[in-house]
Amino acid sequence: MRVLALNCGSSSVKCALLDSERRTRLLDVRVENIGRQDCRLEVDGERREAADILDLGGAVAGVLEHVRSRAAELGAPQAIAHRIVHGGAQFHQPTVLNDDVLAQIESLNSLAPLHNPPAIEAVRLAVAAYADVPHVAIFDTAWHGTLPRRAREYALPADLRERFGIRRFGFHGVSHAHVVSSVAARMHASPQELRIISCHLGNGASVAAVEYGRSVETSMGMTPLEGLVMGTRVGDIDPGVLLLLLESGMTTRELDELLNRRSGLTGLTGTNDMRRIEQGAAEGDEECRLALALYTHRIRKYIGAYAAVMGGVDAIAFTGGVGENSATVRHRCMQRLEFLGAMLDEDRNRDARATLRTPCIEISPQHSRVRSFVVCADEELEMAIETADALAAAAHGRPDARIPIAVSARHAHLSQATVEALFGAGYKLTPRTALSQPGQYAAEETVTLIGPRGRIENVRTMGPPREHDQVEISRSDEFTLGVDAPVRISGDLSNTPGITLEGPAGRVTLQSGLICARRHIHMNPQDAARLGVKDCDEVAVRIDSEGRDLIFADVSVRVAPGFSLEMHLDTDEANAAGLSSGDYGELVR
Repeated sequence: MRVLALNCGSSSVKCALLDSERRTRLLDVRVENIGRQDCRLEVDGERREAADILDLGGAVAGVLEHVRSRAAELGAPQAIAHRIVHGGAQFHQPTVLNDDVLAQIESLNSLAPLHNPPAIEAVRLAVAAYADVPHVAIFDTAWHGTLPRRAREYALPADLRERFGIRRFGFHGVSHAHVVSSVAARMHASPQELRIISCHLGNGASVAAVEYGRSVETSMGMTPLEGLVMGTRVGDIDPGVLLLLLESGMTTRELDELLNRRSGLTGLTGTNDMRRIEQGAAEGDEECRLALALYTHRIRKYIGAYAAVMGGVDAIAFTGGVGENSATVRHRCMQRLEFLGAMLDEDRNRDARATLRTPCIEISPQHSRVRSFVVCADEELEMAIETADALAAAAHGRPDARIPIAVSARHAHLSQATVEALFGAGYKLTPRTALSQPGQYAAEETVTLIGPRGRIENVRTMGPPREHDQVEISRSDEFTLGVDAPVRISGDLSNTPGITLEGPAGRVTLQSGLICARRHIHMNPQDAARLGVKDCDEVAVRIDSEGRDLIFADVSVRVAPGFSLEMHLDTDEANAAGLSSGDYGELVR
């Protein structure tokens, strides 16, 4: 599908006509520094006259005219994708635009005042120019929908959070998604195998902690103001400073102007151009030196914090105008991270020039345990792929998919060595009930779980024995035992806590292996093809039960030849929806 991706910022428009299937660019048009004397227009990398571009409307009109003038040669767009920074709580996926959706997006303008208004203006101009093709909104906030509650909520009273919709959303999701897929491809791994810290550094800047393909922390919050020092935004600041300014007589409008447009690098130096700041710092300008030190210190602080959040890191990546082009910033951000196993190859760092042809360049030495990369930002490609997928799913009208549900109570998968330690030398588990997945069974034997606070008896063991011990409990069990078990897919046991097991022949204290099982669907390749999903996809499952209807989101798809179609929930999840084993849900992409 030919998708025109229209990516509007506060002072720029980036536009690309892409073939979503081949993942190739047919045309690239961008306008930067709109409204300034140094405004520039580039078409496929070639500078063009831009003197008549005075505002965003003129920039969008000019971009669309270039696209229209090449239609005979390249073909007209079959869909147009629009990047929308803030989707609020109501938009979690690509959404076809209409008047009602636009009105809902417009109601969120105050949460992203630099970005949502120009994006809406661009939508209206594009719809007027291309009224006969679908227009799809791609939301920056949607990708961070996997943030756990501990990272999503603010420490405010619940009634205030609910009344005003106060929570952390996160931004730059389209960019972070592209970074994760690019780094994973470069490392010849899947995102689900990696812990990645993605640093999007531009006029707007954010860091994201991506644990096994899911955003689990990010520096921006309810609005794009929180977090790093940015081009014109203040980033993290003591709220007491804001109270002081308001008490001094500053109006809320003046405060908004200060925090969003007159702070950050601009407030420190008078410019948001990192090239000028670096030059000034080299020439001895103390304000530029302070700005550079403050900017990179904040980034390095977040990198260290996010490594702690994920229990380690496999890759650190830099993207965005500053992240891609400033070797100095990357050097300063990576200083003193050797304790994490993160090292920088100075020659590689200085020489790194990420482009659309070479989109991911490594800047760490070969012996570095944590690998570091520069990634060429390509939000337009991500937008095109998501748009094509969403429209294809709607057009094909994939049939409703009934998914059988199995409810898993707490249980233990044990190694043979642990079985013998608990039940006696040479002991073999006794099959009790065959499970739906071929070759697996619930055993007659049970064990007792012992935690810091309490114990749970008669926990069923599963067979056959595995190579590594794994104990799966529910959230309610965590409170009983006094433990904090991470939500993980079966087998993903790195950086997990342990637990003490007791059997008739002895006790064993596991050093790791305790998890709260992530809800998931087993299916074979034929079912996956029929349902239009693949291994490690994230889906939702709609439940229609008596008085307790709900949708389970963040359901992981696991595909293997020997699997039978079945969704696994723990007892807490099943009780919340009034489900029992043998009930059905409906898969929602």
